[in-house]
Amino acid sequence: MKIKKIGHCCLVIEIATANGLVRLMTDPGVYSKGQTEEKNIDAVFITHEHSDHFHIDSVRGIIANNPQTRVFTNTAVGKLLEKEGIPFQLLENGAQIDIKGVLIGSKDEQHAEIYRELPRVQNTGYFIFDPAEQTFFYPGDTFMLPGQRVDILALPVSAPWMKVSESIDYALAVKPRVAFPVHDAILSNPEMGSFAPKMFLPKHGIEFVVIPVGGEATF
Repeated sequence: MKIKKIGHCCLVIEIATANGLVRLMTDPGVYSKGQTEEKNIDAVFITHEHSDHFHIDSVRGIIANNPQTRVFTNTAVGKLLEKEGIPFQLLENGAQIDIKGVLIGSKDEQHAEIYRELPRVQNTGYFIFDPAEQTFFYPGDTFMLPGQRVDILALPVSAPWMKVSESIDYALAVKPRVAFPVHDAILSNPEMGSFAPKMFLPKHGIEFVVIPVGGEATF
């Protein structure tokens, strides 16, 4: 199994099978670049509707560049795709699909809480089982326990909904052979961490001002 990181949570997983090379993509969002340039993508898996995981123009671009690709997601994202006239297949709540000899499974848990005033959306994590009997798991924006052995874990490391200690504890609970970081665009752009305070604090009478690196503000 070869995993290419496009950015943030957008990955391309390559698996050699008796039926040829299988290329699977996860979560083409606004914080990753280059996803529309990828070729020979057999399927795209979208965990939930937040823009850092689901960017409609990227999905259109991927399909245009890969007419053979299929989009798999959950009911919540499916409703948004349906409005845009983009075909998709549901893969949620423990359902599985076989793509050219590669089995992909699903597991649902609500998106981790960002703040109590923000509704929690449906989140679907995905398992990929390769012919070498390795199990890859990408939980989306949750710390859901997979309920089975995981060899390779896509580990969220930085987000408004988590602490670093939770990320470490999650990896220790899952006990994969190897983990690698995802959900990390916020580390390269501090302004990305400001959306939640910017959304909620003004409603409670607190002005929230983002000072960019190298910028100034007078108070």
